[in-house]
Amino acid sequence: MASTVIQHVLSRLHSIGVADIFGVPGDFAFPVNDAIALDPQIRWIGCCNELNAAYAADGYARIKGVGAICTTYGVGELSAINGIAGAYAEHLPLFHLVGAPNMGTQSARALMHHTLGNGEYDLFHRMTQPVVCASAIITPQNVAFETERLIAEALYHRRPVYMAFPADYANQPVASVAQPIPAPHSDPGFLNAATDAIVSAVAKARTACFLPGILLARTRLQAAMRAVIDASGLPFATMFMDKSVLEEQHPNYIGMYDGALMNDDVREFVEGCDLVIEVGTLLTDFNSGAFTAKLDPAKTINISHHRTQVGGKTYSSVEIGDLLAVLAQRLPKRDWEKMAASSLGEPAGQGSDPITAAALYPRWANFLRPNDMLVAETGTVSMGLGFARMPAGASFHNQTLWGSIGWATPAAFGAAVAAPDRRVVLITGDGAHQFTVQELGQFGRLGLRPVIFVLNNSGYLIERLLCKDPAIAYNDIAPWRYSEVPRALGCDGWFTTRVSNCGELDQSLDESARAPNGAYVEVVTDAYAASPLALKLHESFRRLYKS
Repeated sequence: MASTVIQHVLSRLHSIGVADIFGVPGDFAFPVNDAIALDPQIRWIGCCNELNAAYAADGYARIKGVGAICTTYGVGELSAINGIAGAYAEHLPLFHLVGAPNMGTQSARALMHHTLGNGEYDLFHRMTQPVVCASAIITPQNVAFETERLIAEALYHRRPVYMAFPADYANQPVASVAQPIPAPHSDPGFLNAATDAIVSAVAKARTACFLPGILLARTRLQAAMRAVIDASGLPFATMFMDKSVLEEQHPNYIGMYDGALMNDDVREFVEGCDLVIEVGTLLTDFNSGAFTAKLDPAKTINISHHRTQVGGKTYSSVEIGDLLAVLAQRLPKRDWEKMAASSLGEPAGQGSDPITAAALYPRWANFLRPNDMLVAETGTVSMGLGFARMPAGASFHNQTLWGSIGWATPAAFGAAVAAPDRRVVLITGDGAHQFTVQELGQFGRLGLRPVIFVLNNSGYLIERLLCKDPAIAYNDIAPWRYSEVPRALGCDGWFTTRVSNCGELDQSLDESARAPNGAYVEVVTDAYAASPLALKLHESFRRLYKS
């Protein structure tokens, strides 16, 4: 029997790595929902709302390389669009499957629920266009071709795509055939020219370093980048969005580069190099230390996803993977000047001492162990941990560019689903946690065992540091009893506690490390216990938000 439209799509998504689809059901999407739930190779993961589902798919894609979300028409897809936009900004290929009204209803312009009552059924498809790299309305006649096209587009751009399934088409037999579209290869001439230019520039440099970026993680090219570093002996630093994209215990790692805001020794090394080679990096505001990074364009090579710039010349049609493979063979090894990477040092405080930033962040850094997946919420918690040196195999995840408060809790859930054999450590602020706390119950529902720390500093600390009046009412939030939340949301058997001094914090860390199930620790600090980077951003307010 020929497969149906939706079965064909699910089969192809599974073949590229999608084993779980996050979503919220809806009547227009029932044919799609049913197919996912009954598919023997794909698991339906119902979330508390569509925004959380999009964040969870984002977290899943950070670990597995691709992710998928399913929503219903109109109300569902619009609720998810903020999460889809975040995946677009941060180069994550998500497949957004939308169940739509049947084509007879659409052709008749009937005034149906979940519409604006104006008969325009393409409206929400058009609204999503700026935050996807490709889209299609899937029919029996186009499903084979469009599926291959959308997969190719998502993987080429590493960005989301949109697939709408009219309810009466989803279960019809496939009436088309198409073959997978091969990944693009570099133009041989441009590849050779770019390689020659880079090798020549490196040969002339007395000092040089790499700045490996987030696109290496998105394209699964970390091993290729490591091969280049091992072959050449060049040192490397990373910027904030790119943290842990390469192993931070590597002997060539020199630390985090954040412009003039942090790590003066790393800044002096990087900016003092004769040559800096950016590989898949994005010079965003937070990556560049509020635009304080001073990288001389004449001394900077930029290797991006599909092109390379050397000495003011652009080499188009040069794929990053192809170029790295050649550089690993052609760059000669030298004993380059390096420096030792540092971490956060020893924690301050003990016993009944209050939990300050100097007490907290080094303790969290010491709590991490090899292969952990650390998901740190946008704001002061990620800024505090961004300069901790990660253990071997551990990864740091933060929504640095899009910066949507509340992302981390569902994203950590998605990461845990993607790799249940690895420990997830979620660190989030109280304000952000309140946005999406419902998804906490999904950890318990699926038997996942995260370690979660909620920093209770009585509101939006990062906003207090960036706005004109820190005590203004909009930075205050409802005072929750956080440590009681897991049990209410079905996380039975978890270790839960509330700590407000260093002795209690130390005990909670020990017990969390040994907890057989999940662990959830509410950490109470002063409202202004901010990490050094957060304080630096406060001082850099005018530069960051210049008019």
